[in-house]
Amino acid sequence: MSYKGIPVMDSDMHLMEPYDLWDRYIDSGFKEGAPQGHPAEHPRLGFISLPGKENFNPEAINWFEPLKAHMEPQTTAYAFAVERSWDCFSQLQAMDQEGVDVSINYPTRALTILGTDSTEQIGARGLEARFAAAIARAYNDWLFDFCGADRKRLLAAALIAPHDPGLAAQEARRCVKELGFKAIFLAPGIVNKRPWYHPAYDPLWAECEKLDVPVVFHGTGPDSLTDFSLGLMQYLMMQHQFLHVLGPMMAAVCFCAGGVFERFPRLRLGLLEANCSWAPWFFGRLDDHYVDYIGKFEVKLSKKPSEYFLTNCYVSVEAEERTISQYVEWFGDDNVVFSTDYPHPDSRFPRSVETFFKLPLSQASQRKVLWDNCARLYGL
Repeated sequence: MSYKGIPVMDSDMHLMEPYDLWDRYIDSGFKEGAPQGHPAEHPRLGFISLPGKENFNPEAINWFEPLKAHMEPQTTAYAFAVERSWDCFSQLQAMDQEGVDVSINYPTRALTILGTDSTEQIGARGLEARFAAAIARAYNDWLFDFCGADRKRLLAAALIAPHDPGLAAQEARRCVKELGFKAIFLAPGIVNKRPWYHPAYDPLWAECEKLDVPVVFHGTGPDSLTDFSLGLMQYLMMQHQFLHVLGPMMAAVCFCAGGVFERFPRLRLGLLEANCSWAPWFFGRLDDHYVDYIGKFEVKLSKKPSEYFLTNCYVSVEAEERTISQYVEWFGDDNVVFSTDYPHPDSRFPRSVETFFKLPLSQASQRKVLWDNCARLYGL
């Protein structure tokens, strides 16, 4: 399969986890208090919560009604997936409809499941490290089974709990070595008051570098960690404007300017569902802060932050981001990957790939964005 003669890889396709995932997959010692599903009236809404823990409840804010109104015209397009309860075969059918050859699959309902700080920080309403690791392990075991329908087309990103970096490194190794996963996924919110450049995470970064898999940061829904929505919670439009962008931006600063790539020069970083057009301004400013301001006196780097960005990082473009032309003008076309964002409310499914071809890109750049760059990010 290909679209207009170009193979297509979706760097960031989403699945819809069953509400009883953890009831079925979590280790028996953690059954009590396991994540619980909360179905909604609309099949693309609903959420997962952690009983007794400090986690965000989207029902507390009136987002569902506007979302239902927005998604109503798309109901027919997703009927096949709803009828199959979003199973692996509906995922493959969605890829066929879009013209996607290969997808790397990320969570939906589990995006925020680890968005609670540790018990060391917030007491009993926090996540104990082994419980957090068990939540991630259960999701990854389920995801392995999900991708079994076609392991050549359905690839997986492992959910990783950062509450204990040693346990995180173990789970990353298990998922890559035993399950064949192609990346690890982290929510960007800070746990244990440790930013991502903190040396406590070095065992995890070292393991990922050794395994030759990327670390991927992807924006989430609201959680109980860093408020990347800047308190703009009443209207989803305003909240979403910042939430999915600021988290990956913060991770980029930590890795490019905080010394992570200095210590782990072969590590790859994915910054997904945050668009790409911010990067020229953002890294121009960051370079100025490092070279012409105080940065060089605080952190010793061999290269400018923007140079680490170009050699070690990948950003994603969605179908309608016409300003990608400015990105390519400044930074070239070697580290941008494509995402459909299926089946989320802002996806252009089933016309994401078709819409992408309307962007102001050369055919050579289209090929890189749709396939070559994504293959390099995920080591394929």
